[in-house]
Amino acid sequence: MDSCALESFLAQGVEHLMRDMIRVSARDPRSSAFILKFSAECMRASKKRERSNRKGSHVPPFLICSLTDDCGMDCEGCYAKINSCHNAEGESLSANDWLDVFVQAAECGVNFILLAGGEPLLRRDVIFTAARCKNLFFPIFTSGTVIDSEYVELFDKHRNLFPLISIEGGKISTDSRRGDGVYDIVTEKMVELKNSSVLFGVSVTVTKENVKEVFGDEFIGDMKENGCKAVVYVEYVPVDGRVEIAPDEDTRAYMTMRLVKLRKDHHEMMHISFPGDEKVSGGCLSSGRGFFHINSRGGAEPCPFAPYSDCNVRDMTFDEVMKSPLFSRIRDFTLLECEHGGGCVLFERQGLINALMPEDR
Repeated sequence: MDSCALESFLAQGVEHLMRDMIRVSARDPRSSAFILKFSAECMRASKKRERSNRKGSHVPPFLICSLTDDCGMDCEGCYAKINSCHNAEGESLSANDWLDVFVQAAECGVNFILLAGGEPLLRRDVIFTAARCKNLFFPIFTSGTVIDSEYVELFDKHRNLFPLISIEGGKISTDSRRGDGVYDIVTEKMVELKNSSVLFGVSVTVTKENVKEVFGDEFIGDMKENGCKAVVYVEYVPVDGRVEIAPDEDTRAYMTMRLVKLRKDHHEMMHISFPGDEKVSGGCLSSGRGFFHINSRGGAEPCPFAPYSDCNVRDMTFDEVMKSPLFSRIRDFTLLECEHGGGCVLFERQGLINALMPEDR
């Protein structure tokens, strides 16, 4: 897929996402008003990206920022916990550092900045900073356990913040991976958000073990009852070596079939799958094709599941980071577009990525 086709594909993806957001917020006047206004911002950003693309500089519409390595939980198979050893050196970015990243990203044409961790809500200073950036939309991937009355009030006031609470299915599945009692805690938080008319969703790590449950009507019905407006399905990546539970071709075929049905039967919710169908997008969207990742210490990485970095946002502008030697080598090597078994292509080829790192890193 050439750069023009990729830019068109990404722009259409943003348009579809905005239409979905408008649909699910239809009964919430405040959220609807914000999303309609933000849709106009997305159109302006798309034109910025198109102009940059004509000049030979591709800008992704999405960015992932891990605000901290700290969490307070001990979830089985957590990529952030396992990958944090790669980011051990240096201090975490300050709130002002992150604000600089947000501002530069928006100026380049980024629309959506996904906030992750660790537990991003532990960086209250950064979340309050993000709330002020009304030209950006911030999905926040959170355990949900640290949501308090101050956060509920913040989410109610600033509709550009969209909490996505992590859950693994029902009570047994969630508590077995995330800890005893977690399911009850997070479902109570969902009801609090619902009662305050806050738009929110859930994030589900999909494995062979829970795929039937989390794509089932009972689970979706429970989440709908709790006030959930979006379900983001993230394929499990076996960073802990448990390849036997990672989704395979048959699992993904089932996911695709169920997504079509869920989107038809539960149109008042958004149903999003990541990484999704890479054949449609011409391959993996990491390394700046559709997004890249900034770790808690400012290192720019291809993806959260590929913790390799040759540059830092402390030392370079956002535009310079997007042109990093590592990102360029990964794209030029057509690593992102090669045939593979599905799932995370970069995780499957970590040795090759390491070989592409500059020698002085």
